[in-house]
Amino acid sequence: MATVADIMTRGPLSVGADARLTAAASTMSDRRVGAVVVFEGDALLGILTERDILRAVAEGRVEGARVADWMTPHPETIEPSESTDTAATLMIHGGFRHLPVLEEGKVVGTVSIRDLMRVVLDDSAPRGV
Repeated sequence: MATVADIMTRGPLSVGADARLTAAASTMSDRRVGAVVVFEGDALLGILTERDILRAVAEGRVEGARVADWMTPHPETIEPSESTDTAATLMIHGGFRHLPVLEEGKVVGTVSIRDLMRVVLDDSAPRGV
């Protein structure tokens, strides 16, 4: 069985809590990622996802907003040694698509629902491609 360490993205994109929301969104777009982890020093404060940014846009509160205003604080986390099944279960039951990966209390990566789907669909290709 695959572990989170086998599929996670190492060295996740991160931002500070005081960063402007628009700057974080731009960075996410440039890097083509759906989430960034939010730190204060070495401490994980939260995670900012596409959904969080969409909420800010829907409420018309993007101008001048900071990451801390819209991030999900104290996100669920997972360890690299845990199974991909555990990661999938956490995401499904928690209603989210990204998990920070912590090893000895430090963020070492992220795992997304897309990463998990690659495990499930490893041997198949769409329409015979």
